[in-house]
Amino acid sequence: MDSFSALIATSFLGTPLWFWLIFITVVVTLLVLDLGVLHRKTKDISARESFLLYGFYMAVALAFGGFVWWQRGSQAGLEFFTGYLIEQSLSMDNVFVIAMIFGFLAIPRHLQHRVLFWGILGVVVFRAILIGAGAALVHSFDWILFVFGAFLVFTGIKMFAKKEEKASLADNPIYGFLKRRFRMTDELHGQNFTVMLPDPKTGKVVRYMTPMLVALIMVELVDLVFAVDSVPAIFAITQDPFIVYTSNIFAILGLRSLYFALAAAIHRFRYLQFSLAIVLVLVGIKIFLVPMGIKIDTALSLIVTLTVLAGGILYSLWATRRDPPVRDAA
Repeated sequence: MDSFSALIATSFLGTPLWFWLIFITVVVTLLVLDLGVLHRKTKDISARESFLLYGFYMAVALAFGGFVWWQRGSQAGLEFFTGYLIEQSLSMDNVFVIAMIFGFLAIPRHLQHRVLFWGILGVVVFRAILIGAGAALVHSFDWILFVFGAFLVFTGIKMFAKKEEKASLADNPIYGFLKRRFRMTDELHGQNFTVMLPDPKTGKVVRYMTPMLVALIMVELVDLVFAVDSVPAIFAITQDPFIVYTSNIFAILGLRSLYFALAAAIHRFRYLQFSLAIVLVLVGIKIFLVPMGIKIDTALSLIVTLTVLAGGILYSLWATRRDPPVRDAA
């Protein structure tokens, strides 16, 4: 028993192993509950269920943040909640792109949760790799924070100038690569990611990718692209890998559950992009100041981020209050 106690007290990336074990247990329990109990059968998830599920995930995240606050102090707790909020806000654009992927590939609403669920597993792995690499860079090279900060400021300014365009997945180079290199069906085969079909040239039965698998791959790649912004942003709040990783994962779990409510109201968040741009610029400036020994209070960062996001959301809802519903507009 003494050897076991010593093992779990061992530090991993600056945090006792038992903290990591608690986090992994909570996440695995959530995923098993999600797929094994709540969504064992494929079904159309309503906006109401989406909000309820999001509320549940948020409650778990708040409880975990409270646990971090209790065990590691108020500073660590504030850093967790700020990282959680920033990750959720910067991942909002992710929801819009995922909706475009599902629309282009004609993935019906009742099958979308299956893609998003399995996509979460990839996020858990890929975010760990990205955050581990980021933490190693920050630990080895102090000047890398200047690079992170400059990149975020540049990205935020670029978002201000970005014009609203109708993007098409057909022109996406990754989609084009998949279509050229792999056998793909144009139609769905139930909820299967792959299917065995005869090759039209040889007649031999071979494995084909269905639109479900294509959607899963594209969703994973989209998350990697958006992580390039959000991961450096959280390093502005803290360089603690435990806080960065856990706040990231809880934020993504919650946002994926909220997808079904947000996807139906995408057109109402027309001006949210400008709020996100402001957040990126402010976070970029904050991370740029860290190597200079100038640290902005975490509580102040949390309040400013909340205010900017709330302003963008409320103004978007007010400005689009007379817009027709999605179905009418379509």
